[in-house]
Amino acid sequence: MTERTDRQAAMATPRPPAQALFRRLFVINGLVYAVGTLVLAISPATVSAPVVLAEVPVLLVGLTLMLAANGLLLRRSLAPLDALTTLMKRVDLLRTGDRLAGSGNSDLAHLIDTFNAMLDRLEAERSASSAHALAAQEGERQRIARELHDEIGQSLTVVLLGLKRVVDRAPAGLKDQLRDVQESVRASLDEVRQVARRLRPGVLEDLGLHAALSALSSDLSQRSGVRVTRAIDPDIPDLGADVELVLYRIAQESLTNIARHADATRAELSLTTDGRRLALRITDNGRGGVSREGAGIRGMRERALLIGARLVIDSPPGDGTCVRLVVPDIVNRSLHP
Repeated sequence: MTERTDRQAAMATPRPPAQALFRRLFVINGLVYAVGTLVLAISPATVSAPVVLAEVPVLLVGLTLMLAANGLLLRRSLAPLDALTTLMKRVDLLRTGDRLAGSGNSDLAHLIDTFNAMLDRLEAERSASSAHALAAQEGERQRIARELHDEIGQSLTVVLLGLKRVVDRAPAGLKDQLRDVQESVRASLDEVRQVARRLRPGVLEDLGLHAALSALSSDLSQRSGVRVTRAIDPDIPDLGADVELVLYRIAQESLTNIARHADATRAELSLTTDGRRLALRITDNGRGGVSREGAGIRGMRERALLIGARLVIDSPPGDGTCVRLVVPDIVNRSLHP
């Protein structure tokens, strides 16, 4: 009983890839040579010693047929390796789901399945490490935002109050200069508050995703002059803090890129749902032609992976840029935030 169990386990255990490939090549070549020998044995063709000139064409035809049959069988047998090599060249851990379907060839199917399992493991590890890194990044942003608001903001406020008292008591010849200083400090305080709001989306925590996206659009229009059209579905369910933060950060990065690089005059932000899927779409009429993905876009892709979403960026030259994020299965997310 034990010997039978060991034999079944050995049969179920796949061969190592090198051994399996050696066995495959050996069987194919052996089969071609065996068939060639059999044909030579039963055919009326004979070979003299030494070979006469009339027998040379027969030998060349036989050799050509054997090589052609061997090449055809090897090519068909090893075709999955070409597809596997192509997948290795194009694989990107930020674009998940790119897999090679297993072939009916058991030896190479084991190799393909092993490679697919390796990609699954690498993507899971990349997603976990990205989650830790982005969580640390968000924590650091909140800490810096609190320090800007609580320390620098309060210090500038104290300076403003002190300047107000100085302006009230200053001679007439100095009041205008002191008021200019006062306005500069007030402008600096406003900038500090804006930076703190961008670092820590308090409006997202307090008022929700709809209000946060509206505030982002208004802020872009005020800072850059780009007119932003909003189309946000009012019936979007509660998605949970993680999903809403990812949507907010991707929208924020997209709108920031429009303000800095797109040379656009119009932009559109839409957030729609068809019942089970949620789609965030940001487009502009700028110059487009985004050919190289920098740290900002790669950060967007990493955030999309955290919630199992799919990010697509379409940027034809001269025709603007479209960023589209699709979040699947929002029903379960709303039931289990």
